[in-house]
Amino acid sequence: MSTANPNAKTWTPRDAEDYYGFRRWGANHFSADKDGFLRVHPLGDERAIRILDIIREAESMGVRPPLTIRVQDMLRARVTRLNEAFRKAIREEAYDGDYRGVFPTKVNQLREVVEEILDAGEKYDFGLEAGSKPELLIALAFLENKNALLVCNGYKDDDYIRLALMGRRLGKRTIIVIEQLSELDSIIRLARETGVEPHIGLRLKLTTAGEGKWADSTGENAKFGLAASEIVVAVRKLKRARMTDCLRLVHFHIGSQVPNIATIKKAVTEAARYYCELVRLGFPMGILDVGGGLGVDYDGSRSNYESSMNYSMEAYARDVIANVKAVCTQASIAVPDITSESGRALVAPHSILVFEVVDRIARADAESEPMRGKRPSLVKEMERLVENKDKLDALERFHDGKQKKEEAHSLFGLGYLGLEARAEVDRLFWLLCRDIREKLPASGEIPDELAGLDKLLAEQYVCNFSVFQSLLDHWALGQLFPIAPIHRLDEKPTVPTTLADITCDSDGKVTSFIDLEDVKSTLNLHPLQPGKRYYIGAFLVGAYQDIMGDLHNLFGRVSEAHVFLEDDEANGFYIEETIQGSTAAGILGMIQYSAEDLCRMLKRQIDRATRNDEVRPREGVAMLEQYERIIQSKTYLVSGKQRPPKKTARTRSN
Repeated sequence: MSTANPNAKTWTPRDAEDYYGFRRWGANHFSADKDGFLRVHPLGDERAIRILDIIREAESMGVRPPLTIRVQDMLRARVTRLNEAFRKAIREEAYDGDYRGVFPTKVNQLREVVEEILDAGEKYDFGLEAGSKPELLIALAFLENKNALLVCNGYKDDDYIRLALMGRRLGKRTIIVIEQLSELDSIIRLARETGVEPHIGLRLKLTTAGEGKWADSTGENAKFGLAASEIVVAVRKLKRARMTDCLRLVHFHIGSQVPNIATIKKAVTEAARYYCELVRLGFPMGILDVGGGLGVDYDGSRSNYESSMNYSMEAYARDVIANVKAVCTQASIAVPDITSESGRALVAPHSILVFEVVDRIARADAESEPMRGKRPSLVKEMERLVENKDKLDALERFHDGKQKKEEAHSLFGLGYLGLEARAEVDRLFWLLCRDIREKLPASGEIPDELAGLDKLLAEQYVCNFSVFQSLLDHWALGQLFPIAPIHRLDEKPTVPTTLADITCDSDGKVTSFIDLEDVKSTLNLHPLQPGKRYYIGAFLVGAYQDIMGDLHNLFGRVSEAHVFLEDDEANGFYIEETIQGSTAAGILGMIQYSAEDLCRMLKRQIDRATRNDEVRPREGVAMLEQYERIIQSKTYLVSGKQRPPKKTARTRSN
């Protein structure tokens, strides 16, 4: 048995905040105003911006949804909060070391994100982590702070190692982390060739395993890291090579989005013991890198559920510092400086994906007409059920209706029932289900079969975006993201829905939504209004989604607007920069199709058709012009009249 949700008699924006969870997962950054518009509070204070106002401003600049809104002040605030959390923990614990964090660029390599993080982290000597040659190329060029760390992770060939040694030669605090034992020989060889003394770190393969969706990437069977026996081999090689002074860092990683602080504390304690042992073996060390894992509370439950976290950023910093200090004190070893690679927690909150609903797919649409003419007995029986002339209870009506629907399908398959009659039985069944659902009690226990009517009756709202491009983790890993409308929050949402994207893949949909420590299969949204746009936002999407999206159906990246608070206005804002989304020509060029060649090939066909009098010359010219225009236009659906952009912000193309 399941308990029905109580229906509020009057709906207010506060009800919307509760239903969609803005105040739970939003961490004081989102609220609904009295007129039903969703607002973002970039700094978590009273200053707020209506998200719909950002969309309208972006549209006036020629940038339309689907649109990624980057709230840059929020990104900067997250960098500040993380660093201040560690500074406070260091003071409170009387910890003798420092904190110098790094941003793992794999989480979001976009220039505008990396630039803001480095600028906001400059006063904290906040650095970068690279996990590939292209990421290291970015880091070497962008990281100019000589006090900040540049941590080099990932598989490494000779060119990667040479780049890292170049960083050392330029005076950067570059540390090459050994992920596999075989990398150490290459580092020793290239250090001798170049005459550059490397700073080296060892990645540990801890016994402690992570939790959540990425737990399998950790523990003793992890893809990266050195087991205890391999660490012994590594330190012997370093001593034989007379490179004892090169070993400076110990690193571990227990997975992305760790929901349970107990797991983090256990891993930190284990890694700190490794650190102390390496100091005892005569290595200078100095830095303990606690890796990533700092979570994001996607569902707002503040629990150890996989889409949440049962700790705050401040508690995380305190526990890291306190546990490292406890281990080092017990071992009579000086405490190390601490670094972390907290990417998801920094960038996820600042990014909002906004898209428009462009169509709906409904069960037995209310606009469908009843069957005309003579009706078979089965249709009449279904009509009697809908009208409930026999005064049956809800469960009996549902079972009888389901049986008659199945009977109609069987008779149709055998050729004993016509198409119109079968369609009418289907229409009446869905009317019956709606009637039963509407008459269910507002509270109390109801049968499980009837509790599932919301899912059965759910409409699909077709939305102008691609799950594979913009919410890839939802499709690939079942990652939950908060999703909600950005307006009409003063109206009660009465339509149970799932979301379908505009790709031609049946997997291009969102059918799981956040609930407190759970997942719900539908999300209540508002009825669509003819001629009026309906916008939905997906939130906390700044980590991984921007880069990991694929080119399914060749839609490519959506447009972007980078928003800042206006200093001299209470709730003012400005769009500092816009980035146009992918064009068809740009995407086609990525897969070796030249737009010029395609236009030339089509022109050849049009010319042939014109010579054969299959197409009139003027018609042929118009066809080619249309083809050339569309190949230079955006890949996503376009609705409504286009307005010429006003040039008040920097604009560039992807």
